[in-house]
Amino acid sequence: MRAAVLTAFGAALEVRDVEIADPGPGEVRVRIKASGVCGSDIKALDGRSPVVRRLPFVLGHESAGIVESVGGGVTGVAPGDHVIIAMNGPCGRCRNCGAGRFHLCAGTARMAAIMGTMRDGTTRIRVDGDDARTMIGIGSFAEYAVVNEPMCVKIAKDAPFGTMCLLACAVITGVGAVLNVARVTPGSSVLVVGCGGVGLNVVQGAALAGATTIVAADVAEGKLKLAEEFGATHTVLPADLPAQVGEIVRGGVDYAFDVTGVPRVLGEAFAATRPGGTTVMVGSPPQGRPLSVDPGLLFASRRLMGTQGGDAAPLRDLPMLAEQYLRGRLDLDRLVSERVPLEGVNEAIRHVREGAVARSVIVFD
Repeated sequence: MRAAVLTAFGAALEVRDVEIADPGPGEVRVRIKASGVCGSDIKALDGRSPVVRRLPFVLGHESAGIVESVGGGVTGVAPGDHVIIAMNGPCGRCRNCGAGRFHLCAGTARMAAIMGTMRDGTTRIRVDGDDARTMIGIGSFAEYAVVNEPMCVKIAKDAPFGTMCLLACAVITGVGAVLNVARVTPGSSVLVVGCGGVGLNVVQGAALAGATTIVAADVAEGKLKLAEEFGATHTVLPADLPAQVGEIVRGGVDYAFDVTGVPRVLGEAFAATRPGGTTVMVGSPPQGRPLSVDPGLLFASRRLMGTQGGDAAPLRDLPMLAEQYLRGRLDLDRLVSERVPLEGVNEAIRHVREGAVARSVIVFD
């Protein structure tokens, strides 16, 4: 099959022929139909991801496709099923799953997938005879992917792959941060800092939750215009966030979401909330970087929270989001700025780096 392979950090991906094995027990081979280009893929390409250390490597994780074959013991999906490949395939048996914290599953298969292998520590892809790992156990910058069965979430056969793939990462991360983590309430005020693919979904998630004041902040005016289309009621170019937000919402917002991954910006977002307000760190700051927060703000019962993929339960959340899209309540079409073939993956990555797109999607005929 053809795949975009990372052979050196910082270098362009190489689109080439690779070998893919049949699925083993509990595994599913999916013919990829569409895969979004995410900032996490670019972080891995640059050598800044803690889960991508060994090369060669196949990036891509925001994907949807058609089940091509299944391994022994697979009962949840069958060849011909249309599926979204979830970032998280919870085991359903560990302590966290038992408590409903599926995003924190500590099962063997999920922990192995995070590091790019299958449950047994091996891989299903080989490049020039060498094992190749895959992005969080998916590797969807390729014509096929072999994944663990719990990662496959069935969708309607008339649902378009080019938008359904976005549910797997950008949408569930953004909307999930609103609904699952902060639990935004109707009539509340919200600040969203960073209006790329994930941030726009925080914006429309806040609108879906019934927030009446949604302040979007970004350094790119083009992204602010998009944020307005997705439900933002106010936009600001971030200079002094607490002061600017205070002019719009006296005393600060009820909820703030930082999608930039910049420690300084996260601190400003936290300071822009009212006493008793909640700030959610959606973006991923560099590990080991300190965060500066005025401790006096904590005395006023402000909360600072993190999230991992919108704290999603894939089998619960992804079908719900797909239904919201099919009913016209969730806008996915305008998130897609361009569709490119696999051979255009490096150009798509460049567009994401430049902030020129909301989402680039690689499509496979």
